[in-house]
Amino acid sequence: MKAFFINRYGKSDVLRLGELPEPRLRDDDVLVQIHAAGVNPVDNKIRAGEFKLLLPYKMPLILGTDLAGVVVRVGPRVRRFKVGDEVYARPDDDRIGAFAEFIAIKEDSLALKPANLSMEEAASIPLVTLTAWQTLVEKGGLKKGQKVLIHAGSGGVGTIAIQLAKHFGATVATTASEANADMLKGLGADIVIDYKKEDFSTKLKGYDLVLDTQGGDTLKRSLSVLKPGGKLIGIAGPPDPDFAKLRGMNGFLSLLMRLLSYGIRKAARRSSASYSFHFMTASGQQLGEITRLIEAGHIRPVVDRVFPFEETRQALDYVETGRTKGKVVIKVH
Repeated sequence: MKAFFINRYGKSDVLRLGELPEPRLRDDDVLVQIHAAGVNPVDNKIRAGEFKLLLPYKMPLILGTDLAGVVVRVGPRVRRFKVGDEVYARPDDDRIGAFAEFIAIKEDSLALKPANLSMEEAASIPLVTLTAWQTLVEKGGLKKGQKVLIHAGSGGVGTIAIQLAKHFGATVATTASEANADMLKGLGADIVIDYKKEDFSTKLKGYDLVLDTQGGDTLKRSLSVLKPGGKLIGIAGPPDPDFAKLRGMNGFLSLLMRLLSYGIRKAARRSSASYSFHFMTASGQQLGEITRLIEAGHIRPVVDRVFPFEETRQALDYVETGRTKGKVVIKVH
């Protein structure tokens, strides 16, 4: 099968198109012919080797963490899917590979594609929507009437998180450029802070939850927005001890995570708030919940551009600029 893969970590030029064997099917796997694949910032980070301590991949490694397609074969223990089903997924961390013609996915990580979305729209959904769901709903415990700040509202995670938070009845503030303000208000944002001209940390107060996608100084300044007992959840790092425990990391890595996040955890405690890091996990069950929200019209995808399969490298380069509105998608089949 045709696939975009790397043989070593590095910059954009390490990605190559070539022929690789079709993936082998385990007993609880579903083989999916990929029609479209979503492109995420994490794809470039994996290519650059930023996660090699956490995710020790073997080479050659096919990149790609989001997809939609059609079931072409099922393992003997698979019960919920059949040949011909239209599906979408964020494959498990250790089994990525959406920039290819086929992928084998664990049945539990797969869901039926929303009937009202095209393959390209569906491929834009899994990673960012699972991230928003797991941070806001699972970890954040977001409830009706609460106030949430979502950083970088025009990005892939931001456009979905705004809609999800609004669906749960929250007041939603976001940071973005003035050019994207109308779009984000259309998605449900109540307050849009122009990060080029305004300082969100002096404008907002008494928030229950902040979803940070930026890290660094933005992460630290977000603590001033929270009320006592508020939660700061970061997806750009630094990783914390709970993340190390969840991943079953060894003593050295656990200590490293503790040290990396010590400063922000201590600052959060001083503010009577809490900090936690989240790295989303695959879940077909949660995707099923998300499918229902999409089909009911509560969440809609925001797709910036669709690239042909042959231009996968250009699609990754475009995402790396950090200027996308919503998601970038590759049309595979």
